[in-house]
Amino acid sequence: MTVLIAVIYILILVIFALVAYAVMQIKMFGMKVKDFWGFIEANQMLDRLYMFAKQYEKMTPQEQVIYLSEAEKIFKAFDKVPDELWEEEYDKYKEVLNKYNDIRMLRWTSN
Repeated sequence: MTVLIAVIYILILVIFALVAYAVMQIKMFGMKVKDFWGFIEANQMLDRLYMFAKQYEKMTPQEQVIYLSEAEKIFKAFDKVPDELWEEEYDKYKEVLNKYNDIRMLRWTSN
């Protein structure tokens, strides 16, 4: 029984040490933990918008507004982190950005 409790304490200590190390690495990279977490969430949204941009050629005006607002959130989150973190996502980012620009241009010309 005491061995089990000792193992649990050691595991908890290791988990806290790993979390502290990750936070230290994020701060050493010159970022805030909140910005990094926002980047992770934006990266997930980037994947969804990328698939959406690939599948839908024409969107309703409501879908366009939603796409534009979600894309702007992604762009803000990606601007807060160094480029090295998202180099491998650049193609998806560029595709979402192109679709964003296309929608903006379409909406601008229709007004």
